[in-house]
Amino acid sequence: MTTPSLASKAARNGDLLVFGANGFVFASWMSRVPDVKQLLDITAGQLSLLLLAISIGSLCGLPLAGRIAHRLGASTTVRLGALFALPGIVLAALAVEMRAPLLIIAPAMVLIGLGIGVWDVAQNLEGTIIERALGRAIMPWFHALFSAGTVVGALIGAGLTWLRVPIGIHLPVAAVVTLIAVWWGTGRFLPAFDEDAGDHAAAAANGRSPWLEPRTLLIGVMVLAAAFTEGVANDWLALAFVEGYGLDNSLGVVALAVFLAFMTGGRIAGAPLLDRYGRVVVLRLLFAAAVVGCLLVVFGSPWLAFVGAAIWGVGASLGFPVGMSAAADDPARAPVRLSVVSTIGYGAFLTGPVLIGFLGDHFGVLRALLVVGAVCLAAILVVPVARPLSASEQSKEKL
Repeated sequence: MTTPSLASKAARNGDLLVFGANGFVFASWMSRVPDVKQLLDITAGQLSLLLLAISIGSLCGLPLAGRIAHRLGASTTVRLGALFALPGIVLAALAVEMRAPLLIIAPAMVLIGLGIGVWDVAQNLEGTIIERALGRAIMPWFHALFSAGTVVGALIGAGLTWLRVPIGIHLPVAAVVTLIAVWWGTGRFLPAFDEDAGDHAAAAANGRSPWLEPRTLLIGVMVLAAAFTEGVANDWLALAFVEGYGLDNSLGVVALAVFLAFMTGGRIAGAPLLDRYGRVVVLRLLFAAAVVGCLLVVFGSPWLAFVGAAIWGVGASLGFPVGMSAAADDPARAPVRLSVVSTIGYGAFLTGPVLIGFLGDHFGVLRALLVVGAVCLAAILVVPVARPLSASEQSKEKL
């Protein structure tokens, strides 16, 4: 194994910061969702339409991100994504403060999703370049920093909610801080193409479409389940605690922070467990834990629900990053497979808000969270596709 260069270490630190900034600004917005619902005086179903607008924007950005990164490089692509997402957050915050109609707020939400989608794919692509340069798998660490960023964003959001700081002040300041971090971090990225990039691109072009590869599609399904498990908590957990248990908005955000903190811990501790026990065993146990956590949140007392949020967080920790690593098992096909898996996975952010919002209008948001348990049970069945490919299997899939 070659000794990592200073440039590779700097790129690693830069991408860690970029992942953290992504999580921070995302959680800053999500921490104010209960306030958005109250300020606009809308139902759970109407709120779900706003969240759906973010998902639509992301699904528009995902197919574009790979092409943009190929032409401009990961660094410029991340910056471009931030320049869409951050103004969208500022515009949405100001529109909510002015009690604007949903049709006025929705385009800003689409802008948020578009930027986040482009940003997310580019930072993951940079992560695979850095992994190859360092000679070891560190993708869970990048996602851990995303989770750490969400914890910081959620805790700050909880404090500012308790202090009654207006959304129109909180979110624009968060956007400015995020922009500074993104610009600094992307300035340390590795060049867009390493010395093997031409060989990798040729191999990808000669292979069949990743949309026709059963393993890639099933990894996408697993990532979709993981994203649904994580995304529903991000979108609805705070509101479920507020409306389901009659807690203050600030305590609802604390519940979200508990989920995010334990998800971060799961990602930090997960890498050695993956090395020791393998992807399949670890992922099965974690999806099962997410089922248990979901049941405690829905059927427990308030304090048991907080315990459930912690277990749910651990259960949701590794599905997404391990899915990214599984899609990139063959370096020559990694970019195209990551694009497919990311697109399928983000489908959870399209269906999740609408499904939970619809069920929330009929059964309450807290009871609607039971859907997460059902999705996790289904995910356990497809986890074996995450098993690493052997060299012979990589060659066979290219035929």
